[in-house]
Amino acid sequence: MTHDSTPAFDHEYDFVVIGSGGGGMAAALAATHEGASTVVLEKASSFGGSTGLSGGAVWIPNNPELRRRGHNDSRDSILRYLELLTEGEVPRERLEAYVDHGPDAMELLEGSPWLEFLWVKGYSDYHPEFEGGRPLGRSVEVPPFDTRKLGALEKDLGPNLLVGPMGLWITSKDYHHMAMVTRTWKGRSMIAVSMWRVFSNLFRRRHMATGGRALVARMRLALQDAGIPLWLDTPMTGLIQGDAGRVIGVTIERHGKPLRIGARRGVLLATGGFEHNTEMRETYLPEGGQVNHSLGAPSNTGDGINAGIELGAAIDFMDDAWWMPSVERPGGSTIPLVSERAIPRQLIVSSDGNRFTNEAAPYVNFVHDQLEGKHLPAWCIMDARTRARYPFAQIMPGGKIPQAFYDAGIVHRAATISELADKIGVNADGLNTSVTRFNTFAAQGKDADFSRGESAYEHYYGDPTLKNPNLDPVTKAPFYAFRIEAGDLGTKGGLVCDEHARVLREDGTLINGLYATGNTSAAVMGREYAGPGATIGPSIVFGYLAARHACGQHGIRPTTEYAHSPGHKNEV
Repeated sequence: MTHDSTPAFDHEYDFVVIGSGGGGMAAALAATHEGASTVVLEKASSFGGSTGLSGGAVWIPNNPELRRRGHNDSRDSILRYLELLTEGEVPRERLEAYVDHGPDAMELLEGSPWLEFLWVKGYSDYHPEFEGGRPLGRSVEVPPFDTRKLGALEKDLGPNLLVGPMGLWITSKDYHHMAMVTRTWKGRSMIAVSMWRVFSNLFRRRHMATGGRALVARMRLALQDAGIPLWLDTPMTGLIQGDAGRVIGVTIERHGKPLRIGARRGVLLATGGFEHNTEMRETYLPEGGQVNHSLGAPSNTGDGINAGIELGAAIDFMDDAWWMPSVERPGGSTIPLVSERAIPRQLIVSSDGNRFTNEAAPYVNFVHDQLEGKHLPAWCIMDARTRARYPFAQIMPGGKIPQAFYDAGIVHRAATISELADKIGVNADGLNTSVTRFNTFAAQGKDADFSRGESAYEHYYGDPTLKNPNLDPVTKAPFYAFRIEAGDLGTKGGLVCDEHARVLREDGTLINGLYATGNTSAAVMGREYAGPGATIGPSIVFGYLAARHACGQHGIRPTTEYAHSPGHKNEV
């Protein structure tokens, strides 16, 4: 932190954005739309942050794509859903701002010819059973994108984590079907689709991206069209305050030199969470969650959070994260388990051999239960038919498990459940009892212990050929056990902000000129997760609101009317 009564800046802008994820780029577009000069400063050597590494879904109710499909939610129903999720831990004003202005933020993005969004129909809200939840979902994603259109900027785009062999690309909707390649005609048809995509890519020499990588590539071109500079390899080293305590700029390092950047209207911190800061993980996260199995951007080391704390900012939810059950690949990289926990013919147990939660539950809830019970590691038990029918940990159905997984103790194989228990150090009697009990439930199609398979969300990745898409007995040898870690997509805790994304002190007063969004701010979702894209959605919305406020648009009301049409049914 620097106090300066007579600052001299190397560069000066109206609005300075720190971080080039979805929230940072949306904020820059919003500020420029209001006529403000804007710059985006990125610490990493590529743009996109954790957004670029994500699945790319965006959860913003009543977004323009949903309205085009005729699915308008009432404002009250959305707020009711969010209030049930957040359990009073998030101010109502923040929830209202998200609901009221989310559609406006999406309309602004769609003003760019590069940005369009498609509804992922059927990808349910994570708690559709809650009042206001929607079984058909509210999430949208961008269409696949040929990154050659970035031109010289393509080299600055991060790696493609969702690309298959020979350049095969898949969307979230595609994967829903592809996971059932051995089970449904729609799944089998994806073989032909995949072959066509591979040959089309080779013939047309396309560089196709989907998910978050496609989203940030499109947003980067929108920034270029708007004339917004984005500086890579430019870490923030501090915030500059004027005499009145207002944040008036930032100090950075660029090309090995320290620089001072002035911000006439405000600074937005969109630097992500602290998932790759070992000291902060050990200080704030609970036992069992301190080991780093994170899928967040490697540059997320809590820079923005610490800069705010140095100015006296309040923090919240620092003991929580966007948890993700994961398999640690030999060599250290992390494989998230999203769909895999919903497939039948598998159960997850703790070291005593007992199940401890609904395996197919939303990933944050699963790991909350895992951490609370200290079930680390946990073990996913499956049989030969599971391996033959369904993908697991990025291994295709029937595919050979690499020997390195066995050598590292990540996977074990055995002829019997008792032998498997011995190999993984789990009580054999407990595991046999659990498998027998699970198989009884599976045969009946109803899980009397944890209600697995009763939510529309769980069905999305289940096997539709079964009575209960998430249940089937584990009976056919050989049996397998995969080691399950408590991974994460990023941390949830951060700077406490108001409904305009302004950073607040412990006493509730404002740190004037300072804004935060995304995982730099305390999560508007609280300890929960509304649906696919409920990380990127709030980041975009509060980035948009920060820019609007900094540019003088105070107290704006939404331009979108939330009409609950008389014929509308509660099916979204």
